[in-house]
Amino acid sequence: MTNNIAGRRIAITGGAGFIGHHLALALKRRGAEVDVIDSLQVNNLSAFAGNADNISNRQLYLHLIHERLDLLHAAGIPVHVLDARDYQTFSPLLATIKPDVIIHLAAIAHANQANKNPYSTFDHSLRTLENALDCSRDRKPHFIYFSSSMVYGNFATGTVTEETHCEPLGIYGALKFSGEKMVIAYNQVFGLPYTIIRPSALYGERCVSRRVGQVFIENALQGLELQISGDGSDRLDFTYVEDVVQGVTKAIENPASRNEIFNLTFGGSRSIAQMVDILRTHFPTVTVKHAPKDRLMPDRGTLSIDKARRLLGYEPAFPLETGFPRYIEWYKNLFARNDTLLRRII
Repeated sequence: MTNNIAGRRIAITGGAGFIGHHLALALKRRGAEVDVIDSLQVNNLSAFAGNADNISNRQLYLHLIHERLDLLHAAGIPVHVLDARDYQTFSPLLATIKPDVIIHLAAIAHANQANKNPYSTFDHSLRTLENALDCSRDRKPHFIYFSSSMVYGNFATGTVTEETHCEPLGIYGALKFSGEKMVIAYNQVFGLPYTIIRPSALYGERCVSRRVGQVFIENALQGLELQISGDGSDRLDFTYVEDVVQGVTKAIENPASRNEIFNLTFGGSRSIAQMVDILRTHFPTVTVKHAPKDRLMPDRGTLSIDKARRLLGYEPAFPLETGFPRYIEWYKNLFARNDTLLRRII
């Protein structure tokens, strides 16, 4: 049994970000009434406009962020520029929207950044989550929380399931796991229906988070060497953004998703070296430099998606061998259309 998405009101906090804007566009195409709520501060327009941190490839990222906003505008999706940390403005907005579904994405998106600035990470991740939960406890929309594969910490074996014991390393994983516990607690106390999503190593168009595949492609386009932490044998369950969008859509549609945790990944790990091998088929002269592995980066592998397959009918379509070349070609086409942008990032 499924619930049709058409006509449903869906609010996405952090909806102008990488994952959020892809979700918003896909749900709008399915007939949902989508509202995006985003302060445009975290890894977004205001951060890159100010460039206080001397960000690499700043002009490129500003271009991609403006493209996201243009796509949302063209689709007729309202973008409410509002800080979810501010309960006094956030609560009335949600009361006006009256969402049937809230997808909570507002958070610091990078583990290294979280470990460097724990206060900001807590503020932008748990404070926004607490406000979203508290604003939802009376109307009880379906609350979808984006967690992370980082909650597992080191994978004891090559594969983890949703029942695997979680022992996160560092601040990012700990806050994501804390967020899961808060979501579950609001269900226990107030009956708020939830779905917790654990993605892994996402990649895809219009990402500005400097995830590993993104940085590899940008460096290759500029003729720069790639830097790998460790010897390249570390394995990640790389997941193309369209697959996670498919999974979230199925979680909204299917009542079997309520009050459950799901790994939403490709469901098969690949090594960093394998990603570099795919890149070399497009950039044969690329060179690699190895650096010591970050001690706070856990040893990972495959996230089992058997539960999502069984309960949701989730079936990812993009192994790394398909999704990553597609991502590379998108970058090449972007620069073919805008050679001045390429010159600016060199």
